[in-house]
Amino acid sequence: MLTINDLSKSYGDHAVPLRDRLILDNLNLTINAGEVYGLLGPNGAGKTTVINLICNLLKPDSGIIKINQKSLSQTTKSWLGVAPQENLLYKTLTCQENLDFYGKIYGLKSSERKTRIELCLQAVNLLDRAKSPVEILSGGMQRRLNIAVAIIHQPKLLILDEPTTGLDIEARYDIWQLIQNLQQQGITILLTTHLLDEAQRLCQKIGILKKGKLLAEGSLDELQQLIPAQEVLTIKTPEENKALERAKNLGLIHRRYGGDLCFWLPEPLELRQVLDLFQGIVIDSIARQPVQLEHIYLEVTQEKFISH
Repeated sequence: MLTINDLSKSYGDHAVPLRDRLILDNLNLTINAGEVYGLLGPNGAGKTTVINLICNLLKPDSGIIKINQKSLSQTTKSWLGVAPQENLLYKTLTCQENLDFYGKIYGLKSSERKTRIELCLQAVNLLDRAKSPVEILSGGMQRRLNIAVAIIHQPKLLILDEPTTGLDIEARYDIWQLIQNLQQQGITILLTTHLLDEAQRLCQKIGILKKGKLLAEGSLDELQQLIPAQEVLTIKTPEENKALERAKNLGLIHRRYGGDLCFWLPEPLELRQVLDLFQGIVIDSIARQPVQLEHIYLEVTQEKFISH
């Protein structure tokens, strides 16, 4: 559905190369039809630039972008829907009026707009709010309407830029369900997010971008191969130095996540086995969890294991 080959983009004074700031560095990325692809990365990684280039709002220094095997053009523009992080809604207009306005921009005829407005409001569970002004809607409702605007013209590829940022957990779940429903309808989705649990739940493929380079890409199972562990063990102990020395002797890798002392276990262990490993050391508490996307993300963006 979307292919990006050797895409580079820099900002600055091109007449003086040393003043250029490289944003994307020979980026290669493929999103298959019908999948949700999560593009992750710290602020400044180049995610927004990627979106602007796909939307043809910027021109690349080099490289090729194709949607459905077609180079960017007026035709591919109609195949693309975008829901930016900042809602593109007119607050004093109703939900129906907003959708009607954007439907006109996309060239939909009156009868088609009427049908699409009803279908889109139904898709985002706002049919009963058709006549409500946007300004009285909750943040979650406005975000859902923002997505409805992006799909009014039945795009093949939908870009969602941090669709749940700032929402409470209930509204976030509503958006997650909406994304899953849209995928079931055959829409291909490019999702950018800082919420790693969101990407882990929704995405079939994940790419991790940093300083314009795609450092890792694949399914969650494939990305987990970057870490030589199946479980992460968190230990609270007043004798951390002893625990670290014991782990070193056992060949266990340690990390600190949010200040917690953690160890990587190459295979799951029973609680008794874990206690045996740290026998003679005062342990206040032990917690175990499978390797999560957050652990992978930290390793990749800190480039600790990416070359292994």
